[in-house]
Amino acid sequence: MSQLVLFAIDISAVTLLVFGLYFPRHRRRDLVVAYLGVNVGVLAVASALSASNVGAGLGLGLALFGVLSIIRLRSTELDQHEVAYYFSALALGILGALSTTSVWLSAGLMGLIIVVIYLGDHPRLLRHYRHQIVVLDSAFTDQVALVAHLEGLLDARVHVATAQRVDLVNDTTVVDVRYSTAVRRVTTGVTGTPTPVGARR
Repeated sequence: MSQLVLFAIDISAVTLLVFGLYFPRHRRRDLVVAYLGVNVGVLAVASALSASNVGAGLGLGLALFGVLSIIRLRSTELDQHEVAYYFSALALGILGALSTTSVWLSAGLMGLIIVVIYLGDHPRLLRHYRHQIVVLDSAFTDQVALVAHLEGLLDARVHVATAQRVDLVNDTTVVDVRYSTAVRRVTTGVTGTPTPVGARR
């Protein structure tokens, strides 16, 4: 009976993870079935192994290896937050299949995963920080000049700028930029017209 309760909690948790957190925030439909499939697949495999003579550790190790292989050999690019959702769906499936001394302990751990993902992937958390791959129409070999140019171009504070390719023939630079945008405040100029702080006149 306790195992059925854990199954129900797991299904509820992964539904909340996928349809309550991931899809409303990122709108990537193809990963919805991936997260649901990983969760239910691990839940089914771990449950079958726990009821057989095969070591649960071996079975879970194989399941983890399979999921890691899928993520590593993927054909489409995944962002780091999407990998985090993968592992969360995986962890929920494992917790839903393993028998513990307390059903509520497993349920509490599932809830902890949901809360951590909710907070860590919240749109307001570090919302001024950005990451972009920028192609510049000039070849920059000087790091200081590169950072200064990017800050003027993006109107932001550049924290990390890593030149991935500098083409001196075609005069281009491909750079990985980590930066933060300034908080815009509105001030009143001499004429009484609102002017954003940091705007060029």
